[in-house]
Amino acid sequence: MKLWEKSVQVDKDIERYTIGCDREMDLYLAPFDVLGSMAHITMLESIGLLTKDELDILLREMKLIYRDACEGRFEIEEGIEDVHSQVELLLTRRLGDIGKKIHSGRSRNDQVLIDLKLYMRHEIEAIVEATKRLFDMLQAQSERYKDVLMPGYTHLQVAMPSSFGLWFGAYAESLVDDLQVLQAAYRVVNRNPLGSAAGYGSSFPLRRQMTTDLLGFDTMAYNVVYAQMGRGKTERIVAQALGGIAATIGKLAFDACMFSSQNFGFIKLHDAFTTGSSIMPHKKNPDVFELTRAKCNKLQGVPEQIMLITSNLPSGYFRDLQIIKEVFLPTFDELKDILRMVTLMMEHITVNEHILDDTRYDLMFSVEEVNRLATEGMPFRDAYKKVGLDIEAGRFTPVKEVHHTHEGSIGNLCTAEIRALMECVLEGFNFQKAHDAIAALVK
Repeated sequence: MKLWEKSVQVDKDIERYTIGCDREMDLYLAPFDVLGSMAHITMLESIGLLTKDELDILLREMKLIYRDACEGRFEIEEGIEDVHSQVELLLTRRLGDIGKKIHSGRSRNDQVLIDLKLYMRHEIEAIVEATKRLFDMLQAQSERYKDVLMPGYTHLQVAMPSSFGLWFGAYAESLVDDLQVLQAAYRVVNRNPLGSAAGYGSSFPLRRQMTTDLLGFDTMAYNVVYAQMGRGKTERIVAQALGGIAATIGKLAFDACMFSSQNFGFIKLHDAFTTGSSIMPHKKNPDVFELTRAKCNKLQGVPEQIMLITSNLPSGYFRDLQIIKEVFLPTFDELKDILRMVTLMMEHITVNEHILDDTRYDLMFSVEEVNRLATEGMPFRDAYKKVGLDIEAGRFTPVKEVHHTHEGSIGNLCTAEIRALMECVLEGFNFQKAHDAIAALVK
């Protein structure tokens, strides 16, 4: 079934090539296609294009299809082009000609736009929840190990004292900034394109504010041409925000691989979370973190793929945009899986609390000695030179204690302040508005 087909059948090879993976990708969108249609037909009844009885019948059937889609029972049948065609086919089978009325005042262009917006909005919330779980775990580990010192590095050279409190806490705070960026992307997503039709509006007296309210959007995408132009751009913006989270996790994964190696020995991975070698019986490989690093790099490449697909397109709709689904839609599941695995791994690592017993780290306390002399009145440059000469002469004896008190340092991690920042960011999403609107629509 093709909504556009008339008297001429398309060549089978052309059909296969043009549909591609669209039917598989549309299964991601099925529940959201039904929600968009429910809002649309509610609006159509308000302008006289459906009767109240027709609306009630359609909504009753759509709620059944929505439930099937949410519970994984929805299928796009062989020979059916996309999710929009399948929903309309089901309604027409069950209700006859009434099912054919749902498409008045819209195009598949704004239909897929609304599906994508609702899908992204839903998945962004799931990403936020998974990121918050990782954040909470990192903060708990930061507090647990706040007094355990470890070397800090610059240029991969031993530099100054750090702590596991700082290490865990740094990644927690990085996730706050990542969610701040994701919140900005969410605001771009949370604008209603329904009613823009094929990108040039409709002669029907559509009530676009009504569908905006019914679906819980912040605003509509006002200009109908821009609503269509936003396809590809919106996905790229969201992919960039997801890539920011992936960048933070990828860096953490690199640290974990390095710190768990024998040459460092700062952390030990749980035996159940490592793999072995086929010929080396002693090996315990950090495969989860290595794969995480690669997966995070892959996710950071998604915005560039979307940019290349859309970079030479003028305004208006083009079939090129279909390919974005294949690149973009699976990224949410991939990132959620990464977040789940990294949370599990980091929760069960064992920290080496005796790293500094090794004399190779003695010199990282040189700055502490310079600062101690400066505190006692010696000019900083003189103190620096004295300690440097003592090191060269082999006279330097480290005092393996630190007394950092300023905000964000070893002795003052600002865990509560970072948590407050996170709570502020989370409140800014205001997911409840969308929840309330969808609950009212499907009640």
